[in-house]
Formats: sequence, structure tokens, C-alpha cells
Amino acid sequence: MIWNPTEGIDLGFFMIRFYSLTWVTAFALGWYITKFIFQRENESVEKLDNLFVYTIVATMLGARLGHVIFYQPELFSQDPLSVLLPISTKPELHFTGFSGLASHGAAIAIIVTMYYIKTKVLQRPLLWILDRIVIPVASGAVFIRLGNFMNSEIFGKETSKDTFMAMKFVKGEDNLPPQVASQLTNIPDGTQAYNAIANDVQFKVILDKIPYRYPAQLFEALLYIPVFFILFYMYWKTDARNKPGLLFGTFLVLLWSVRFFVEFVKDSQGGFEEYPMFNALSTGQWLSIPFIILGFYFIYTSQKKTII
Repeated sequence: MIWNPTEGIDLGFFMIRFYSLTWVTAFALGWYITKFIFQRENESVEKLDNLFVYTIVATMLGARLGHVIFYQPELFSQDPLSVLLPISTKPELHFTGFSGLASHGAAIAIIVTMYYIKTKVLQRPLLWILDRIVIPVASGAVFIRLGNFMNSEIFGKETSKDTFMAMKFVKGEDNLPPQVASQLTNIPDGTQAYNAIANDVQFKVILDKIPYRYPAQLFEALLYIPVFFILFYMYWKTDARNKPGLLFGTFLVLLWSVRFFVEFVKDSQGGFEEYPMFNALSTGQWLSIPFIILGFYFIYTSQKKTII
């Protein structure tokens, strides 16, 4: 399959990007799921707005800082403005959008922010909040990875044409940025150049050089769906919500195990895996292991304490 989707809905004066829509969907669905949880717990829905705002800020800020710290620490010295702003000054000032986001950084930031929420907003135990917030977070993870797929980023390793769901990502290849696509096709507009490469037979030679890859974003998104439903079922249909840390621990084990195994078919994003002592696993796998271990710990300790 040749993957070269349109970026979004062009209104003429503004482009509604599908990548942005997936983020909006993730947060909107998360808000509604949390609303039902609050209603069941007799918690004021008014407090949900504060929780929602803090969670958005924590997710975006943590994801961005996580990416820079774990994958591109050189940006702190080489291009500091690009760390938190949707721009880059290399090789010249240009708009990049909010790209380069790490889910591990988002997870850490959300956990830290929930500690603030427990004291300033909800006045509930930290594990009470974490046990419930992981349900909308799991649903949001599905849409974030779909957004990566629509954006042709974080794709899989090279594979053969006959591999299940093998795809050519026309956009996103390091050796085929928009300016190169324009040069090769003599089409000034990068988007039109990509469309020509994907659809015009005269550019078949260029298309043939683009490797087939695993759609790792889709694999991850699809595997996150059962993670969400397991947590949803445990909360609504069992007494898991009365065992502090059980839902949170289950989330950590399931979601980061998915991430760990999908990394085997995901293209390298760099990071400390480039150092010989860490190259046995990818950076994403190394970062997932502590979350999985922590998850098993909370599952174990949850069996010893129950909320009446």
C-alpha cells in the first residue's frame, strides 16, 4: 500500500490537520469518560475542568521535554527555541508545528501533575486519581498513534512488499523531505510533489526507491484498544476501583508492554540506544521497562489494601 494521505481539510484560509483532530478527539473523549467517572464517584464535575486543563498542559509539555531529553538533548544547546516553540532556527527560521513528542515524557509529567491535583483540586489520594485517569489516557493513546499514522511519522522498520500491511510512507522518509521531492519532480509545492510521486507513473523510479515499512503506528493503536477496554471493564464491572493502585498498575503493565513489543518493528528514533552499552534494545524499550516493573509493584501492593 502506498500511504500519502492529505494533511487535512483545506478551508482555503486555514487547514484543519487530521493530526490535530486526533489530539482534539483524544482529549474530548477523555473529558467525557472522566465526567462519567466523576459522576459515579459523586465528585464535582466542576473540578473536571481544572483536571482537564492541567492534564493537557502536562501531556504536551511532558511529551515535548521527554522527546528532547531522551532523543534530542542536543537541541538544548543547538536550537533552544525549538524545545518548547513550534519553530526551528536550523538551518533558518521556519515553522515546524508541535512535533517530536515522547509518550514516556508525557506519562511522567501526568503522574507528577496528578500529585498537585490531589492536594489543590480533588483532595483525594494520589492512587485514587491515577486509577481513574489511566482509563481516558488509554483511550487517548489510540488516537495519538492514529495521528502519527496520518502524519506519516514514527513508522516501522523496512520490510518486504509481501509482509502483512506493508506500506510505503511517501512522506516522512529522512532522504525525501519536501524540498528534495520538489527538486526531483520539478514541482515547487512539496505536497503536490509528493502526490506526483505517489500517483504519476513518470515518477515511478522515485517511488520504487521508497522502502516498504511496517505500519508500527497502526499496530500500536490497535493494541491499545484492548488495553482501554480491559481498564474500562475493570473499573465499571469489578471491584478493582476499590483496590488502590490496581488499575494504575494494570495500565502500566499492559500499555508499556504493548510499546515494548511494538518497538521490535518500529524504526529507530535515536536516543541513548546509539551507545554500545544500550544498543541491545531501543530507547523506547529501555524507557518502558521501569514503567512495567512499577506496574507489577502496584498490582502486587493493591491486593493488600482495599477502600471500603
